[in-house]
Amino acid sequence: MTDSLLPQIPNAEQNSDSEKPPLNAMPITQHLVALRKHLFKIVGVLLLIFFCLLPFANKTYVTLSEPLRKQLPVNSTMIATDVTATFMAPFKLNFFIALMLAMPFIIYQLWAFIRPALYEKEKNLAFPLLFGSIFLFYSGIAFAYFVALPSILHFFMSVSPETVAPMTDINSYLSFCLKLFLVFGLTFEIPIITLLLILIGLVTTKTLAEKRRFIVVGCFFIAMFITPPDAISMIMLAIPMWMLFEIGLLFGKIIEKRKKVET
Repeated sequence: MTDSLLPQIPNAEQNSDSEKPPLNAMPITQHLVALRKHLFKIVGVLLLIFFCLLPFANKTYVTLSEPLRKQLPVNSTMIATDVTATFMAPFKLNFFIALMLAMPFIIYQLWAFIRPALYEKEKNLAFPLLFGSIFLFYSGIAFAYFVALPSILHFFMSVSPETVAPMTDINSYLSFCLKLFLVFGLTFEIPIITLLLILIGLVTTKTLAEKRRFIVVGCFFIAMFITPPDAISMIMLAIPMWMLFEIGLLFGKIIEKRKKVET
């Protein structure tokens, strides 16, 4: 009797859920406010990593230039043709490394922003794809630094005239390396792109398998335009593109088989 007379105290979680508007009912300004919070976190972490790495900027550039310095003749060295180059080149490289180290956190913040708009099945599928994209991007940069870059530099040094002493500008070398890392990093995302195309229904594994010959030619055609003008770098990009496409196709077939079993 006394229990029935006591006022009913609603659960705090129920109140928060009831007060929280549905996602499709949220105004655009509320979405922008949420996005701004995530962007502030991204910028804060990026600046924190950047300033923590800043004292090691020169050592980092020395590590980056090691593949080139190994290929240079005995009497040759790297040069700086601009007054500010000795400061700006390590500074730019430091920012790039900070961005790469902060990439998992950046992806997580973007994931936290779009997660409420996804269904449960989409959430379970999107997280492995995001994690895989980060791993593949890092793998592409590592492949470019340890495998592709030394081979490309060796080729360029071997074809230089005997009367010319190679002395590479530090800014030019940095730009060359960053472009190469970005190209290989994005190229290694091919399995993720292939899976996404299969999952959203734009293509099927059967169609991709039938068009394999054209895709392989397309890999060499794309590599010809986005790599330095030599056959070595083109082959070293085109073959991984082809292999990564085959990996994406393999996982696509596995996903299609699972869908058939579920249905």
